[in-house]
Amino acid sequence: MSSVGDNGRVWWRGLDEVVESPEFADHLSQEFPTGAAEMLADGHDRRHFLRIMGASMAMAGLGVAGCRRWPTEHIAPYAHRPEGTMPGVAEFFASCMEFNGVAQGVLVTSNDGRPTKIEGNPDQSDSRGATDAFTQASILELYDPDRSRAVRRGDSVAAISADIRKRMGDGAGVAVLAQPNSSPTLHRMRRAFMTAYPKASWTEYTPINDQNERQGMQSATGGAWRPLHDLSHARVIVSLGADLLGAGPEQVRNTRGWADGRTAANGHMNRMWVAETAMTLTGANADERQAMRPAEIVAVAAALADIKGTQIDGLAELSADQQAWVGRMAKDLTAAGKHGLVVAGRGQPPLVHHLAAIANDHIGAVGTTVSFVPAVTVGGSTLEDLTDRMKKQEVATLIILGGNPVFDAPGGVDFAAAMSGVQKIAHLSLFDDETSEQSDWHVNAAHWLESWGDGRFADGTMCMQQPLIRPLFNGVTASEFLAMLAGESKTDGYALVRETHGAKDEWNKEWRAAIHDGIVRGSTADPEAPPISNAIESGLPAGMTGVGLQAVFVPDASVWDGRFANNGWLQELPDTITKLTWDTAVLVSPATAEANGFAHSDIIEVSVGDVTVELPVLPVPGTADDVLVLPMGGGRQFAGRVCTGSGTDVYPLRATSATWVDAVKSVRRTGGTYPLATTQMHFPVDSTLGKGLHERLPLLYREGTLDTYQQDPHFAREAGHSVHTLSMWEEQQFDGAKYKWGMSIDLSSCTGCNACVMACQAENNIPIVGKDQVLMGREMHWIRIDRYFAFEQNASGEWNANHPSAVAIQPVTCHHCENAPCEEVCPVAATVHDTDGLNSMVYNRCIGTRYCSNNCPFKVRRFNYFDFFRRDPLRSTGLLQVQPDYYIKRQSGGKTLRAMQFNPEVTVRMRGVMEKCTYCTQRIQAVKIQTKNAWVKNGGDAKAADQRVALRDGAIVTACEQACPAGAIVFGDLMDKDSRVAKLHAEPRSYEMLEELNLKSRTKYLARLTNPVAGQSSGDGSHH
Repeated sequence: MSSVGDNGRVWWRGLDEVVESPEFADHLSQEFPTGAAEMLADGHDRRHFLRIMGASMAMAGLGVAGCRRWPTEHIAPYAHRPEGTMPGVAEFFASCMEFNGVAQGVLVTSNDGRPTKIEGNPDQSDSRGATDAFTQASILELYDPDRSRAVRRGDSVAAISADIRKRMGDGAGVAVLAQPNSSPTLHRMRRAFMTAYPKASWTEYTPINDQNERQGMQSATGGAWRPLHDLSHARVIVSLGADLLGAGPEQVRNTRGWADGRTAANGHMNRMWVAETAMTLTGANADERQAMRPAEIVAVAAALADIKGTQIDGLAELSADQQAWVGRMAKDLTAAGKHGLVVAGRGQPPLVHHLAAIANDHIGAVGTTVSFVPAVTVGGSTLEDLTDRMKKQEVATLIILGGNPVFDAPGGVDFAAAMSGVQKIAHLSLFDDETSEQSDWHVNAAHWLESWGDGRFADGTMCMQQPLIRPLFNGVTASEFLAMLAGESKTDGYALVRETHGAKDEWNKEWRAAIHDGIVRGSTADPEAPPISNAIESGLPAGMTGVGLQAVFVPDASVWDGRFANNGWLQELPDTITKLTWDTAVLVSPATAEANGFAHSDIIEVSVGDVTVELPVLPVPGTADDVLVLPMGGGRQFAGRVCTGSGTDVYPLRATSATWVDAVKSVRRTGGTYPLATTQMHFPVDSTLGKGLHERLPLLYREGTLDTYQQDPHFAREAGHSVHTLSMWEEQQFDGAKYKWGMSIDLSSCTGCNACVMACQAENNIPIVGKDQVLMGREMHWIRIDRYFAFEQNASGEWNANHPSAVAIQPVTCHHCENAPCEEVCPVAATVHDTDGLNSMVYNRCIGTRYCSNNCPFKVRRFNYFDFFRRDPLRSTGLLQVQPDYYIKRQSGGKTLRAMQFNPEVTVRMRGVMEKCTYCTQRIQAVKIQTKNAWVKNGGDAKAADQRVALRDGAIVTACEQACPAGAIVFGDLMDKDSRVAKLHAEPRSYEMLEELNLKSRTKYLARLTNPVAGQSSGDGSHH
């Protein structure tokens, strides 16, 4: 089935095209954004520009010295090279990164002692070498010039520790507040600390937590258990408000498992049912989806659990259509048996987690698609309990290990005010942030890439963390700080970790193997199957019941809970569903926006309880009606050069008893508007064809059901136009080519997780441009994720955006066309084909005419209007809300520090040249050189090697391919007919975007397949 519905009335359309926004009209009327002449890096006007130009012309007559481009610098020889290293040759080290209590296995690239790129650890069974966007971007956090560089209000960490120890006695009046962490060494130091101070208290807190899941499992099993889901063995997956494929510590694991079941080669595909409030990546990739209010999701869970004779107070009444949909879901789940799976989201109340456990137990899924591992529990104190004790002045000394509770504590807790009741407070943090500002001592933390440590993966496997670089600012880890406070004889991280793992010396065989592999073999926890109780002990929270608008709090897909807010890569990363960058917006359904008189970018006041927050509106199809979705993490008060002025803080709206869902007291328009930097229509492929998007999308994106594919495997190729046999220009035949590089992208398994976008940015030294430039359409990502919604057209020809049936997600990058139209118009031959057919950019030739971008039908070329590496994002956003002396102070060493992240194998572009995807040509050349050297070393003829050295299929892996957790991207040599990419190009589902232009693209797509219930739509049951 093509993108056009069988009834001829459902078409794919861009959201901006439907609402006919002025921004969209402006993009259609202009090939390039306006304002380049009026904008300088420092934000001055045209008059200032002419004044500067006049001065530069005068300087031109002062001789050669006045024309010098670079400052004088002196270099020193690499005279004392460390043993076992080679200058210019990258090394790789296994390590792990802690994220919200779950460790991620990584393999870090180091260039001459500088970590520059992060990949997944291929030895980790969960990821198999893949990563998520957060892990990729954490390399930039290491070199953040806003990082804390020293302790504050103390001479040293040791001195601060000594002062704290003098005050603690037996621990009475001492409290520790820490983030969840899976590190065995940290937990060992926690036990040592509590032994030294037995009357101290320990509290764990993070705003995005699994507290509801733990309470639900306690109710269901009577113990502390955590469900471990295995999507790879699931044929039917039911998500109850769980964004399995979205951002989170288990995103890579879940995406890998889900994608394993999306192949149609054996005639079978898994089926995913999703009931959710906001449109998520999981919902966008669902086969059957319903947008529901929070209370309705609870009713769905109760129906699936099928509890006999148990009354749950406050359950919502489902409509007839919803009941029919749930009936089909239950039947499908029952038929799947042990290969079915029900998952509850972290924002669902404990009741839903209990009901999900019951449903899994009833169908026999325990032991196949879900198992249980012991949950690490630390103390019984909550943040509310701790805050109450602080207000009563029962806490004399407070030690905060990471986190930022002053910023992200629920508004009802008022943690910041309670800090005034504590005599002394010490805060260990990577940044001198909101919490540190109100603490007596600030201790600068070491980044995980600077630290010795350990952790556990989601399945319990133990992993090792080793530093890639000496701590840049002499920071310490939480384990080291605790060891100092506990009075341990050994306080350095290396000794602490070795002692945890019983390695008496560094030559211990098991120790060295664990450090080398990054994994402790045989340490995986044995899954268990505790008995599940059918006795329901909890009901619905008060915030879920009743009628009227409801506020639903969700993690931000870019900055999570705010911890990544000063990371420019993540701030500028477009959310796949909303395409929003640099800001926070309240997400509503189009029907809710219309009913309340809201328009795109309107500023509204949202009141929950006694707290009111202003933020802009962004209508998003797929959002449940009468719901306000509020992403957390924006609006930081920390004066970072990236996060300053970015987003809105919604934490004050969270109540202690309703941290995920609450009733909205009131909402009203303020009359103002706020510019939202969304990117979907910045590079519209359709602008070159002169038709409506709904008429052209089958040329771009093709999909069908599994039934359609089984009946007609070639449906995708038949949906497009036949390729012309003639070309407007002479085609290059590439006679004598040694290789023919190509790429295949499977739309069935691509989830739109943005890992490829972030990996490309890190690999190719792509700069961020700031919100002001994104608003002008100048973002620099070499690969983008296009997103389209499906809309219904009524008999009158009006478009209805209230009930989208599905979401189309498509990665787009340079296609390396053999008949490349960009090459025909470049007046200086800056874009050319190399001998292997790659469409390459010669930066030194480019004079910035941008003709190539104008002639590119895919709109994948990027022009750097400014030297974006030298422009500070804080200055470029126009949101500089701090004193000028702060800006000057923070500039010192900032650019030098950030430059340490650059990949030395990729040219760092300045301004005025065109950039684009290169198929990671630096990786291609590296493998070719390594293979040739090995060939000659083994006695092969050097001249023969120059002609063609056979490369092992899969030896060259592009950055986007390596990061993709779904395995949707495959790169290789098309001249090798046995290569994976050649076989995928020959697949019946394979098609070429805009094939009617006869471009002969080297990048092809596999049409998306969905697996809805036979006779039903893949959407909400109303249309497709």
